[in-house]
Amino acid sequence: MRRAETTTAVEGPTAGERARTLAYGIADGVLVAPGVPYAPVPAHATDRDGRPLLLVQTESPVAAALRNTRAGEERADMPATLRVSDVAPVALADRVRGRAWLHGRLTEIPDGELRAAALRLSYAHPRPELLDLGAERDGRRDWTILALTVAQVEIDDAWGSAVLEPAEYAAGVPDPFVAVESGILTHLDSCHRDELPRLLPDSALLDSAPPDSALPDSALPDSAPPGGPVRPLALDRYGLWVRCAPRPGTHAPFDVRLPFARPVSDLHGLRCVYRRLFARATP
Repeated sequence: MRRAETTTAVEGPTAGERARTLAYGIADGVLVAPGVPYAPVPAHATDRDGRPLLLVQTESPVAAALRNTRAGEERADMPATLRVSDVAPVALADRVRGRAWLHGRLTEIPDGELRAAALRLSYAHPRPELLDLGAERDGRRDWTILALTVAQVEIDDAWGSAVLEPAEYAAGVPDPFVAVESGILTHLDSCHRDELPRLLPDSALLDSAPPDSALPDSALPDSAPPGGPVRPLALDRYGLWVRCAPRPGTHAPFDVRLPFARPVSDLHGLRCVYRRLFARATP
């Protein structure tokens, strides 16, 4: 995960939007609870208010621990944290784009709400386990859904770090391209990689020069390309991140933000933006 260094203000998603996008369910999640071994969550998503829904086996350690906290109460709960790691779909040396930690209280979805929760999960994860979630075998179910009522959210990504209270988190909305971003980025990488370097602004190329370079600024060509390929890194409705290989004389890759002229909200708008971007890059 790299910090972006820019000299101009760039419009981008709010911390609430970034947190809701990470929690949407595409990025991998690990559930952490007191006295329970860390375990990846087979599938997770969020409801309309951003509450995480987690598909787990009924005999998993976390589900068993939750049942053991019931102690006569009608509905048991326990503190837990959902840790989410956002990994770029394109193969890169450093693929982690951001992380989020959602802290709150964990409960099991009541039987009467299981169907709606399973339907919500199926939008991001159409898994066969969700089809017969309520069915019992030998008096028990194989899978169940847990819900995490969020009390606080921490996020750390290329835009910076932030701590969000529940209201700020709930007010955010996931990025409209979160479910299709992977396919778009892999298409750009496999079919348009040769065109991506021409999208870079001159300022980004000059800013990437080594600070102790013996060459004066006038000796650096305005359109000097990086020392290797430019790869798509991330996409949101405000713009595109690309990962540039080190320029000659440097050792570290650098990330460049390619902002859109205005935010886009659907695939039609995204196609229009891409056409304009690549048209300007065509020699």
